[in-house]
Amino acid sequence: MEQTDGEIAVVGAGLAGCLLACFLARRGHRVALYERRPDPRTATVERGRSINLALSERGLDALRRIDLEKRVMAEALPMRGRMIHPVDGETEFQAYSATADRAINSISRGALNNALLDAAADEPRIRIAFSHRLTGLDPFTGRMRFETPDGEVAAEAAVVLGADGAGSAVRAQLLARGEVNEHVDRLDYGYKELTVPARDGEFALDPQALHIWPRGTSMMIALPNPDRSFTCTLFWPLAGAGSFDSLDNPHAIAAHFAAVYPDLPPLAPELIREYQENPVGVLGTVHCDPWQAYGRVALLGDAAHAIVPFYGQGANCAFEDVVELDRCLDECDDDFAVALPLYQRRRQANAEAIAEMALANFVEMRDKVASPLFQAGKKIEHALERALPGRYVSRYELVSFTTTPYAQVRQRVRRQHQVLAATAAGVATLAVAGVAALVRRARR
Repeated sequence: MEQTDGEIAVVGAGLAGCLLACFLARRGHRVALYERRPDPRTATVERGRSINLALSERGLDALRRIDLEKRVMAEALPMRGRMIHPVDGETEFQAYSATADRAINSISRGALNNALLDAAADEPRIRIAFSHRLTGLDPFTGRMRFETPDGEVAAEAAVVLGADGAGSAVRAQLLARGEVNEHVDRLDYGYKELTVPARDGEFALDPQALHIWPRGTSMMIALPNPDRSFTCTLFWPLAGAGSFDSLDNPHAIAAHFAAVYPDLPPLAPELIREYQENPVGVLGTVHCDPWQAYGRVALLGDAAHAIVPFYGQGANCAFEDVVELDRCLDECDDDFAVALPLYQRRRQANAEAIAEMALANFVEMRDKVASPLFQAGKKIEHALERALPGRYVSRYELVSFTTTPYAQVRQRVRRQHQVLAATAAGVATLAVAGVAALVRRARR
């Protein structure tokens, strides 16, 4: 039995788990960090499933609190807007902020995970156990079972925190015992990664942009890497015309990309091989309730509320969970039995709000960004932000460049749109009244 009196167990040494362990250690807790994989810093990294991350203010705020921002940002590249790639014609840059000086930051999931793992390994209060796959959990006692290369291992902890991703083993254990309810909304879309390598040692595309190829029912994005390559991600339907299922041979793959993404094949010499070898990942939203049991076991990040990646907020949202739990522990004198239910009450509405906004942003990126009407609307929105600083703020600005709670962002944007609609209606009414008055005067 692996046991240290008063030890906190964090299951999952991914992004949220490592950050959570560091926050808890800073509070003086001893932490056991369990990870089902071998150490990713030394093991072979699985290709094709990373989806580069867009680290923004919410994530950076969490990193600053434990002095990790500088270490992490050494591996990041700023992206100041979207670069739209049409089928025909020139690319167009759309700045994220009204002042065009704010950026989200491209970073590989592996690089960020390694930086956080290094920080956890440097902390003497944290012990890390790799190749430990959770197979049993009693949420009432904190007893756990793990499958390891050396056989089954038993452990016990004062508190067990599940930060083990969308396919959470902790959530599965709670579900099996009837402690939580779960619903997963799967999209009929999947994702697959490709690579645009450096060209003559330089970036083949503008490195200060998130590149988007919007195609109505599908899209591709590309984010820059420090080695001057780009990680591309296809978001396509799983079945039907133009889907992953429909392209099953090299000729069909080459013909489809030449017709739909004509500027990509010259930039991606390994396109066909990568398309055939890299797996198709699934996309969906996880809803579960409650997030905790007995004030002793709780879920954070994707384990509690996985979302689709179209707002670039999955990791940022998970990092905010850690900050909120830390805040609750402050207020509750580190009494987890009180802090864990409070954490859920404060975070659940925000998780639901960003899940909804992420789905809406998929439609925007896939269908709308190439539309002249959408582009005109964005220009008007940025003009309003410059004319009414602090009073009118776009949804993207609030989500990506502030720490305003997601639920408040949704409410504020709705109010702004209602005011704009009412103002436009009032202007239209006055205009009609003015025209009518002129007509009456002319008749007299």
